[in-house]
Amino acid sequence: MMRFGRILPRSFYARPTAEVARGLLGKVIVHGPAAGIIVETEAYPGGDDLASHSARGVTNRTRVIFGPPGHAYVYFIYGMYECLNLVAEPAGTPGCVLIRALEPIAGIPLMRRRRPAAKGIEDLANGPGKLTLAMSINRSHYGADVTRGTLVVREPAVPQAIEILATPRIGITHCADRPLRFLIAGNRFVSR
Repeated sequence: MMRFGRILPRSFYARPTAEVARGLLGKVIVHGPAAGIIVETEAYPGGDDLASHSARGVTNRTRVIFGPPGHAYVYFIYGMYECLNLVAEPAGTPGCVLIRALEPIAGIPLMRRRRPAAKGIEDLANGPGKLTLAMSINRSHYGADVTRGTLVVREPAVPQAIEILATPRIGITHCADRPLRFLIAGNRFVSR
């Protein structure tokens, strides 16, 4: 069993969305025996961000985004992929962070079985739909509290100094110019 640092507390998530998105880089998502270092995120603050699912207000789909921070918002996209977001901001203020890519560090043989089309370790979780398959995260995790339970985010065992790059977000049409995609510079596990 790999050792990791402490589970991130709810207060970590109760901050501005872009701060949380940057802060998640280098942290470790753990789900059962599988784990990966977060190497790429995108911030989706509420308010005037029309790319955010919360832009239309509270719906059955987006309810969790307006709730307490530190919960999973998992949704289905393109009729085939599930995407993991982590809710940021204090309760009542919408904001979530899309987890775009992971560097696998535990349960790699299991991830390979879950992602047989992956050509190499770099391809196991280098995209939002790939990482949910590799980590076995799906819509049953909608609303899961990531500060406790089987799906959590932890400090790394040994924190590493990282350089963060900010770029425009990928694959959106509204507010696409905003530099709200964050990645660890030079990391070979980020999405293409």
